[in-house]
Amino acid sequence: MSEPSTGLDRPAPSGTGNEPQPPRAQAHPRVLQSPFGERIDPYYWLRDDRREDPRVLQHLRAENAYREAAMAGTAALERRLYEEIVARLPQDDRSVPYLKNGYWYYARYLAGLEHPVFARRADHALAPEEVLLDANQLAREHEYYRIGSLEVSPDSRRLAYCEDVVGRREYRLRFKDLDAGRLEPEIIEDVEPDIAWANDGRTVLYVAKDPETLLGVYVRRHRIGTDPREDALVFEQTDRSFYTGVTKSKSERFIFIYMESTVASEWRFADADDPSLEFRTFLAHEPDHEYQIEHVGPWFVIRTNWSAPNFRLMYAPIDALGDRARWRELLSHRDDGFIHDFDVFNGFVAVSLRSGGLRRILLQPLPEGAGPAPWPQSAAQLWIDGDEPAFTLDLGDNAQMDAKVLRYTYSSPTTPTVTYDYDLRTGTREERKREAVIGDFEPSRYRCEFIHVQAADGASVPVSIVYHRDTPRDGTAPLLVYAYGAYGLCVDPAFSVSRLSLLDRGFVHATAHVRGGQELGRAWYDAGRLRHKANSFSDFIDATRALVAGGYGGADRVFAMGGSAGGLLVAAVANLAPELYRGIVAQVPFVDVVTTMLDQSIPLTTNEYDEWGDPSRAEAYAYMLSYSPYDNVTRQAYPAMLVTTGLWDSQVQYYEPVKWVAKLREHTTGGEPILLHVEMEAGHGGKAGRFERYGEVAMEFAFLLGRLARIA
Repeated sequence: MSEPSTGLDRPAPSGTGNEPQPPRAQAHPRVLQSPFGERIDPYYWLRDDRREDPRVLQHLRAENAYREAAMAGTAALERRLYEEIVARLPQDDRSVPYLKNGYWYYARYLAGLEHPVFARRADHALAPEEVLLDANQLAREHEYYRIGSLEVSPDSRRLAYCEDVVGRREYRLRFKDLDAGRLEPEIIEDVEPDIAWANDGRTVLYVAKDPETLLGVYVRRHRIGTDPREDALVFEQTDRSFYTGVTKSKSERFIFIYMESTVASEWRFADADDPSLEFRTFLAHEPDHEYQIEHVGPWFVIRTNWSAPNFRLMYAPIDALGDRARWRELLSHRDDGFIHDFDVFNGFVAVSLRSGGLRRILLQPLPEGAGPAPWPQSAAQLWIDGDEPAFTLDLGDNAQMDAKVLRYTYSSPTTPTVTYDYDLRTGTREERKREAVIGDFEPSRYRCEFIHVQAADGASVPVSIVYHRDTPRDGTAPLLVYAYGAYGLCVDPAFSVSRLSLLDRGFVHATAHVRGGQELGRAWYDAGRLRHKANSFSDFIDATRALVAGGYGGADRVFAMGGSAGGLLVAAVANLAPELYRGIVAQVPFVDVVTTMLDQSIPLTTNEYDEWGDPSRAEAYAYMLSYSPYDNVTRQAYPAMLVTTGLWDSQVQYYEPVKWVAKLREHTTGGEPILLHVEMEAGHGGKAGRFERYGEVAMEFAFLLGRLARIA
């Protein structure tokens, strides 16, 4: 192995009296009322919605100071890890250009700079580069900066983009005149990062947020050069269980307003050439029906779970408003395959389809009327597959409807992401880019596996595993188990440039694809939400035990990691089976489930009822209370923990993990440290820069290696 030792300064043994002491949050019990009884929260005072309370800010800074002092013994290792990870990244890098409306668009990075430069070139020989935005220049005045989205007008003369300068996902919409090379004066605050241009090249639709809940509620229309205060209201979302967005059809003929809850959808459309932009509803939302539409030729292609739990593709005439009798099947439902996504082209549809837990691509011809499929007609379908035990295929940038080449990406735990162009006529593929890993990286040094382990109730849980080829499989290796397990989101087995730093130090990394994700279809998701949420936790515990029994890791060298809803998972596991783990990293964890779900003023709460339950109902309240990590902290020995949060987090409010840490310290009967790191200038996703975001990763890895070094 390239670096078999941990390479850290061995910390002083515990019990020497030299350990720093954690800050103690004073308990100020507060009675929390609910329809089903009272609860006492001793640390509710740590909630400050304005992020201005001096007592709270002082406590957060004290937590950061304690974390730094407690990890002083691994500070040098943390710096080396950061430098090691960043050294693998190419300094000068660029995306593969894609063609749209006569221009090749791409993003590139400059040596030493954190943010992308977005640029284009006209589609002719010797065309000069035109810089659309240099995010490095825009970020100079801000501690945090992220471009959320950018869209060029249909006439290619103007740019609309959304920027976040706080980390709270409260974007502001700005415009640039590309002909003149200047920013327009108007700025529209507090919007979603969704933009849809009308075909006049001067009108933009966007979604404004509710200032309290931060939900995107108001679809408004802005005309370049006018006062945003006069922007017309196009649509208002009155059902706060829905997320609302705007987008444009790939054909550029229609603008869509779409509404998505956890289990229902509704799409409305307007002709992008119509000055009045009158929207019509394709199909009104109804319980337990999810669908999405895209336009091609005379039809809308529809991804729908109508009588198809794992979804199917259908198509219908554009005027088939509310009439499912006119829908026709294009790709039928499969019990063993889940339709994840799709893209439309003249003559065919490209489908991202999961089977056996892994993501593949299927090309399906369209019926006559949208042009012939651009491959030999003897082939009714074409499949693009992987050739490793664990991998993921994804659709790439395919902006042109009449493409004869399909762009897609391939990645695996041992293979950096590769961008391919697949020629539909010849069946050959061209490698356009392979993610560079600077240094002596060689994929053949690593091994990946995709196995299934049996849960206690008989369910077969997929687990993707990666490790260095020299790591022994004799039950002595350190093992990191990761999972997410919520919202039907899947953690695909893909490459991680930072993870190499653990693999090269002997770690086995396992991702447990627990129930609550959608890796094995809709039933896998339904079995891990609402009244079945506990399956996510037991799957993780059962996977951990099976991996240890299989020799992938030593029983005294097992660690757990999860973020956001995955942070809830590992926090619940800490209550249920703390003895299994040497340490736990909980990233921005959602831990105070009942309090948050009872408070509709907290951003995103009302959208989450179909995921976690509505606690105004007795049965849901009791079930959520039974697993809520904050409510179930008890007197027992907890493993060492590193908990992270962001002060400006709008998805999991900072005070949830802060309160949880305080409660854990008051209840643990063991001597392992419980550390908290607060990003004071960032939100849910941490820092935004391409290099700086690895600072937190290095800290987490140093924590794991530091705990490992303490094993006698």
